Amino acid sequence: MEITAANVWMMVSAAMVLLMTPALGLFYGGMTRAKASLNMIMMSFVSVGIGGVVWVLWGYSMSAGEGVLGLFGNPFANFGLSGLTGSPDLIKAGFAGTFAILTVALISGAVADRAKFTAWVLFVPLWLTAVYCPLAFMIWGGGLMSQGGAVTAMFGQVIDFAGGAVVEISSGIAALVLALIVGKRHGFGKDPGHRPHNVPFIMLGAALLWFGWFGFNAGAATTAEQAGLIWVNTLVTPCAAMLSWLLTEKVRHGHPTSLGAASGAVAGLVAITPSCANISPVAAIGLGLVSGVASALFVELKFKYGFDDSLDVVGVHLGSGLVGTLALGFIALPVNGEGGGLFYGGGVQQLIAQTVAVLITLALSGLMTAVIGLAIHKTIGFRVSHEAEVAGVDRSEHAESAYEFGGMGQSQFHPLRQHVHADPAVTVVRPAGAAGNPGAEDAVGTVPSEAAEELQPAPASV
Repeated sequence: MEITAANVWMMVSAAMVLLMTPALGLFYGGMTRAKASLNMIMMSFVSVGIGGVVWVLWGYSMSAGEGVLGLFGNPFANFGLSGLTGSPDLIKAGFAGTFAILTVALISGAVADRAKFTAWVLFVPLWLTAVYCPLAFMIWGGGLMSQGGAVTAMFGQVIDFAGGAVVEISSGIAALVLALIVGKRHGFGKDPGHRPHNVPFIMLGAALLWFGWFGFNAGAATTAEQAGLIWVNTLVTPCAAMLSWLLTEKVRHGHPTSLGAASGAVAGLVAITPSCANISPVAAIGLGLVSGVASALFVELKFKYGFDDSLDVVGVHLGSGLVGTLALGFIALPVNGEGGGLFYGGGVQQLIAQTVAVLITLALSGLMTAVIGLAIHKTIGFRVSHEAEVAGVDRSEHAESAYEFGGMGQSQFHPLRQHVHADPAVTVVRPAGAAGNPGAEDAVGTVPSEAAEELQPAPASV
């Protein structure tokens, strides 16, 4: 069977979505303190490693194919993807796996600066197995909320094209539960040292996430018309959300920030995920404006209620995930003149279906995350010691540091030579008025003995 344009597009989209997880690592890594940035990036990278293996062995089987009570797929039906070898369906399986990887990595931002790496390594496969795979099966794989499922028959067809419930709401509520289990960072809300240490990393990560999101949303498009609508909506919703977030910052705090611009764009991307193929571009702008304001306000709830959602996973992914999923009840386009949201005369049926999907997702992900998180926390412990947190989890968990400044103190500037390293040192007296020191008093400095001769003024060029 020859490879088609659709096959190529899905493989390219899968690569774009896979890039989103390292991009998330940069985004999250920039938002942490310098002494915890490598740990944050590593939590995303190891999610790729573990998630990929889990997906091939049993994850894909649990999210598609032969179902068990409409809740999850038989994990042994295509164990190791053996049944897909030689089939183009293997491309779809690989594409779907990148979603699973990104979803679990999103949760890590809620426990930044204080989580044991081994605890996270254990959490990833358990959460993918108990939460992500069943939800993916229920909504996309032929389960309860899929076409023909029991919940669909009772409440109507859920719209979740690229993962508003499966990806965003599930990871957002899991982040909240895990943050409550692990507890607040020392100095939460008081220590100014908790501010982002590298804003350019944040901006770069957000830009790469935005790039990958075009594959995330449009990778499963089946027609050129659908792909065009998805592409434009994925462009314009984060644009509008970024602007409304910045405006909210300006009104409430007096300054629009770079972090706000990056967070606003991500909030818009989250909001358009479930509805990218089902709303008009004008409605997408409105959705972006609402999601930007909503998430900008949601992120402040952690200070009001005292839960330490370190990197605003709850405010952005749960907040905008809820907005985007429920908004379909109002702005979903009719299909062949039938259905649609309330604004198109479709009645409340779509809103009911979306609400039921949200409630099931919150219950499943919240409950199972609590079970997994508490089990880990009560056994091996999910949190590092106080001393390790203060010293920095990069050192305690990985024996590494993102930045090495130790050698910088061993050099001095000289006007006639760029840098001179002080080892061993000799004393040199520079008289007042010497080159590079006009009008100054005599100065004493130390320079290397082997470089002492180099400090003499260079002969004038002829």
